[in-house]
Amino acid sequence: MLIGEVARRSGVSARMLRHYDSLGLVRPTGRTVGGYREYSPEDIRRIFHVEGLRSLGLSLSQIGRALDDAAFTPSALVGDLIRKAGERLDRERELLERLRAVDSTEPSRWQDVLRIIELLHGLGSQSPARRQQAVLAPAEDVAVPAELLAEAVLTESDPYVAGALRWALARAGGDGVASVASGLGSEDVDVRRRAVLALAELPGDEATAALTDALEDPDTTVRRHAALALGGRGVTRAVPALVDTVVEGPNDVEAAELLGTLAQDAEWADRIISALAEQLTAYAADSAVRIRLTQALAEMPGTIALDTLRQLSCDEDRAVAAIASALVETLVARPGEEPGQP
Repeated sequence: MLIGEVARRSGVSARMLRHYDSLGLVRPTGRTVGGYREYSPEDIRRIFHVEGLRSLGLSLSQIGRALDDAAFTPSALVGDLIRKAGERLDRERELLERLRAVDSTEPSRWQDVLRIIELLHGLGSQSPARRQQAVLAPAEDVAVPAELLAEAVLTESDPYVAGALRWALARAGGDGVASVASGLGSEDVDVRRRAVLALAELPGDEATAALTDALEDPDTTVRRHAALALGGRGVTRAVPALVDTVVEGPNDVEAAELLGTLAQDAEWADRIISALAEQLTAYAADSAVRIRLTQALAEMPGTIALDTLRQLSCDEDRAVAAIASALVETLVARPGEEPGQP
């Protein structure tokens, strides 16, 4: 078969076939009656072998070795090709995300595109200072996509950069809530912790709902931050977790203050006092926990915790008794307040 016919049937251009010939990769081994070089069936099979290996990403020199060198095994080469293909895919995914980030801002000027690209480069820097600078740099009237900030905040390990990202997300309003909330489903506890911290600074019912779901997280830290955020929003669903925070610490003082605020609702006042009293009994042998619980009672509005504190002033734990006695004196000395008055 002459070169033109081979090119037509194989789909390989005559120019490429001549290139294969010049490299010694596929040379026509036959001759016509008129002396023209002709491709034999074996030559054509070799062409298809070359094209098949090219589809895997092998170079022509590698293909030549693979076809002619019996000692050339595919295992190491295929592994290297897999690695390189993975790197190409990563680059393509990065490019795709970058294009989507630019497109989401609906840029009307090339300056807008350049600003987003600059931000992307900054967030991808190895330097925490450079990443923080990229977030805090003047926006130049270009809206930074909340999805981009959300993705960054879920992966950011530096606390200062993470703080800047949360600030930027809060400025973006509630647009990034869904993207941040997706981090609560991660198997990586660090991602879930970053997500709950970011949600705590985002407004709106959607963020509140996500934080409420986080109260069921298996990680104590995630539950604690969710409870503190919800308590600040007046969500009574957080009461059990806030009591647990008083018991476990840290943030026990903040949790106690929030419980005091929630206890201003008469419907919840007795429940909160009872929950704290139950923990006092449950941790009868743990002085540090009982001291925190006693101090939390002092945050209750008015004098609604006075009876419980009076009982604790006679506690067998001398430290607890001393703190309770001092708190009783303080409550009794408050002017113009009656028991049960907020």
